[in-house]
Amino acid sequence: MSRALLAEALGTMLLLATVVGSGIMGQALSPDNTAVALLANAAATAGALYVLITILGPISGAHFNPAVTLAMKLHGGLDTRTTAAYVLVQCAGAIAGVLLAHAMFDLPLFQPGVRARTGSAQWLSEGVATFGLLLTILLGLRHRAQAIPALVASYIFAAYWFTASTSFANPAVTLARALTQTFAGIRPLDVPAFIGAQLIGAILALLVARILLTPATTPSPEPP
Repeated sequence: MSRALLAEALGTMLLLATVVGSGIMGQALSPDNTAVALLANAAATAGALYVLITILGPISGAHFNPAVTLAMKLHGGLDTRTTAAYVLVQCAGAIAGVLLAHAMFDLPLFQPGVRARTGSAQWLSEGVATFGLLLTILLGLRHRAQAIPALVASYIFAAYWFTASTSFANPAVTLARALTQTFAGIRPLDVPAFIGAQLIGAILALLVARILLTPATTPSPEPP
């Protein structure tokens, strides 16, 4: 358990350092081109996810995301104690990752987010992003378990571009990104609605996955 919790904390920390750090670097290199900054952010995040899931997956399952952990709990794969411990270290690791990114770029460590991310389009985007992520994981585990790192990385890279919210899809990520005023930031005021939409998306994905993964019943032959 201690190894798994360390893997979850470390993986989530490095993920957030990547998300925030690549956003800072992208804006620094192209201050007048948001598309380039977003591309750098998406590519770095997808690349980091592929590596982190590959190397830490065998130790903890590489959730790095309370929505994934809660879905696994409801799916029957985790007990309550493990679920709570995973969520706690994910949130702590995410916050540490934001602080690490700030330190690497010599920025103030604590800076509450100021970027407004609110409205029905943003909330719908977060629900869709999280729904797609969870469906990718749940179906991928059944059909292509070895491909999970590539599947998740590919989906997140795409979701950065097809969602209005740039696909947070992760309550721990959302919470931690409220602590930065950089490209990746979000106002603390907007966090609860984002997390609510993410959890709804995760639950819907779990329900749909159960339907899709339920074996079809074959009618019994009638007696002669």
